[in-house]
Amino acid sequence: MKRTAFFLRLLLLSAALFSLSFLPGSAQIQTQPSLFRDIQPDSLKSRIERLPSIRDVRRLESEHFRDKYVFYIDQPVSHKDPSLGTFRQRVFVMHAGLDRPTVLVTEGYGAAYAASPKYREEISRLFNTNIVFVEHRYFLESTPEPRDWKHLTAENSAYDLHNVTMILREVYKKKWIATGISKGGQTALIYRAFFPDDVHITVPYVAPLCRGVEDGRHEPFLANFAGTPEKRATLLNFQKEVLRRRPALQPMFDALCAEKGYKFNLPTEQIYDYSVLEFPFAFWQWGSDPAQIPALTASDKDVFDYWMKISSPDYFVNDSPTTSFFVQAGRELGYYGYNTKPFEGLLKIKSAKGYLKTLFLTEDAQFKFDKKLSKKLEKFVATTDAKMIFIYGEFDPWSAVMVSEPKSTNIVVVTDPEGSHRARISTLPEESRQRVITLLERWLLE
Repeated sequence: MKRTAFFLRLLLLSAALFSLSFLPGSAQIQTQPSLFRDIQPDSLKSRIERLPSIRDVRRLESEHFRDKYVFYIDQPVSHKDPSLGTFRQRVFVMHAGLDRPTVLVTEGYGAAYAASPKYREEISRLFNTNIVFVEHRYFLESTPEPRDWKHLTAENSAYDLHNVTMILREVYKKKWIATGISKGGQTALIYRAFFPDDVHITVPYVAPLCRGVEDGRHEPFLANFAGTPEKRATLLNFQKEVLRRRPALQPMFDALCAEKGYKFNLPTEQIYDYSVLEFPFAFWQWGSDPAQIPALTASDKDVFDYWMKISSPDYFVNDSPTTSFFVQAGRELGYYGYNTKPFEGLLKIKSAKGYLKTLFLTEDAQFKFDKKLSKKLEKFVATTDAKMIFIYGEFDPWSAVMVSEPKSTNIVVVTDPEGSHRARISTLPEESRQRVITLLERWLLE
């Protein structure tokens, strides 16, 4: 959901995971490559160029699709007040066939990795679908100028996706599946809640549904649920050891920050504390192995290197590619807090409360948290009959704020046992994996 370095590594991992071969289970949906003959590349490009609001269509290479394009769609900066102007939103299209379903990837961040020739989304591979991949507003090439934060809202992002879908449905008329990972999964849910009938199926991966800027459910999850009591104790003892070794490790920490050119809103001795507090969240989020945690008798270098491997201070820099996310988290998406009680007498900070504003947000990006979105999403999941599959990792801290158990049989929540934020259809146990594939197959055939 966050962490600049880990986020970039996750994008690479996601692309790699999605390029894997999957076991049989969707033969009724699969079709032969001859479908690629349904339209000529130049004809597809010209059809896209004729669609309203589309600009600068450019062909890209792909290992999985004969036709792949990137272009920009003119979007209102404010969908409530179009007179405020427009910005260009980056969109990728990967073509499998006019008679194929279309996967709408609702990316929650930037879309640069979709340009890779190797990229293919998991559901698209399973069912040989087209892909429409949308970069989120206020990230990378889809950032309005000037960058006025008040227009970075979930509602505006949902209207962005609605416009993209309505425009490209003129080309892709079969069933649509909205899907995304982490914040992208959250974005898929937001889109479905605002526009329930735009797509036929929604598959959010590891999508959180927070109720506050420091939600309060993550800390007890980490303290009492993730892993085993023995593994949780190992993590806690390691954190305390890092704090006790401050005289030896702080100079190493400061030198690393200086070498990397990291800039923070607080002194590095306080960033040191936050990097320790962040350790268990990052550890379980990315499915790290407790057996690799150095012993308490390990050298300063071994302790420091492992700490930095899991919880690098790059996450706390004051201007990063994920700044737009922190604005959204503080305003309406929500986030998590830190439990400082186990470390009394070891920390330089007096309290971690309100750290999101302190560490990440400038004065013009600080909003009072609005609970309307979380209430809308919770009510939607509780009352809708929309076809949705939510996938979570059991030990992923974001599973502390997963959607509540739905009433509708059309909404399915699947958990990857001992899984992390990397949970996907491909990582599920065979029985669960086949259940998800069969359900998607049936919905696509209905």
